[in-house]
Amino acid sequence: MGAVMSERRASIDVSKLPTITFGHTSLMWWGTAGFMIIEGWTLGLCVMSYFYLRQNLATWPPPRTPNPSLLLPTINLIIMLGSLVPSWWTKKRAGYLDRLDVRKGLLISGILGVIILVVRWYELWAINTRWDTHAYGSAAWLIVGLHMTLILLDVGDTFGLWVLLRDPEVPPHFYSDATDNSNYWYFTVLSWVPLYFIVYVGPHIF
Repeated sequence: MGAVMSERRASIDVSKLPTITFGHTSLMWWGTAGFMIIEGWTLGLCVMSYFYLRQNLATWPPPRTPNPSLLLPTINLIIMLGSLVPSWWTKKRAGYLDRLDVRKGLLISGILGVIILVVRWYELWAINTRWDTHAYGSAAWLIVGLHMTLILLDVGDTFGLWVLLRDPEVPPHFYSDATDNSNYWYFTVLSWVPLYFIVYVGPHIF
């Protein structure tokens, strides 16, 4: 009798549970949030290293080192901020499980991401010094280069979701993944704003 009651307690009807969840009720959301925390701390450590090295030098950048160029980094920052719009739209359409609109949004976001990556490569050279010239060059290249890997990761994920959503019978959890992809892009873009001012604008002011 006890064994039968134990078996009954172990039987739970899960047929009415949702097959898709968004936000903090999704396990993937927590994974994405954790990844953003880790990457945020990593970027923060790079910034701390940048300012630690800066206090050891009388001038920053060092003598005979030109200030960073502002044109390309500023253009890319504007593109990045503009890319938040299709990312937001994609997230909104994913909530309605609209496969075609989500695919359009992912494609636009992915193309913008590729453009941002290409310009970011030239941003590295806009620092106007090599990474192995001195501590300033190493610190600046580290910040810009590390953030570039975040862009690369998100672009790969964006195109990957775009390909997966070609199937009309796509599993519904991919729509939740699309919203998490947008959340990560928000983090990638917004985390770059203070880094842009530190690496490119700061040397012109201080």
